[in-house]
Amino acid sequence: MSGKWGRALGGLLLAVVTALHAAPGTAAAAEETTGAIPSVGTDWGSPGPYEVDVDIEVVHTFYYPRNMGQRGELHPVIIWGNGTGAVPGIYSSLLRHWASQGFIVAAANTPTSNFALSMRAGIDVLEHRNADSASRFHGKVDLDHIASAGHSQGGAAAINAAIDPRVDTAVPIQPGPLADPDLMDEPVFYLAGQNDLTVWPALVKAFHRDSDHVPSVYGEIRGAGHLASIGDGGDFRAPTTAWLRFWLLGDENARGMFFGPGCTYCADGDLFSGWDRNTKAQQIPGTTP
Repeated sequence: MSGKWGRALGGLLLAVVTALHAAPGTAAAAEETTGAIPSVGTDWGSPGPYEVDVDIEVVHTFYYPRNMGQRGELHPVIIWGNGTGAVPGIYSSLLRHWASQGFIVAAANTPTSNFALSMRAGIDVLEHRNADSASRFHGKVDLDHIASAGHSQGGAAAINAAIDPRVDTAVPIQPGPLADPDLMDEPVFYLAGQNDLTVWPALVKAFHRDSDHVPSVYGEIRGAGHLASIGDGGDFRAPTTAWLRFWLLGDENARGMFFGPGCTYCADGDLFSGWDRNTKAQQIPGTTP
């Protein structure tokens, strides 16, 4: 196992081994006190434990926990790309949801996000503010755990943004065609809509098949059209949240949703009309009994 995703997985495996050898209740007690973003169990679709603030600026809109770092925790980053002609406000409830889960979302304001320039600049801004003692973000940003995500044209941008070595995982939602997965080296969760007539599921599956060099999971949301993810994310909200919590927070509650022989989403025919994991994704261990 090699590359960025291998190192990330190694850290996650170390975390679960440590938890298994800890005294009963030790990990949970630590999580509830200091240094960790609280668990949400497996309730991925409900609001998380944080109240949310929003700053609308010229280049980005930032969604973030109101009381960042209140337990001494650091907050991972999600950079977001909009669909063609859209702005972050179209997806505001979804982006607020992720912020309520403990993430800082840097959403590029551009309606033409395909090349991910503004998305990647969001990381630059947060790096600067994390180092700025006068900023509310000072010392509270987890710059070692960053995801790219987006819808439609922004989904292609999520793939393109993942060429940035600072990005650790990608979540392209119904991604447009102008992207090259061969240039990325992160775990990726591709999402399609069963009834999407703009970005056909076959196009998203092609991206998935072309991502055989990294762990790749393909999920097709049952009954979803192309606009089903706007607003609060609809049925895309819970699985994307679980994926982000696993890869950015090391949330072991989310591992079994995607990985192992008994993965929960693998058998969820009510939510998914299509599901696939490539060879590298199948090699990631599931939840230890």
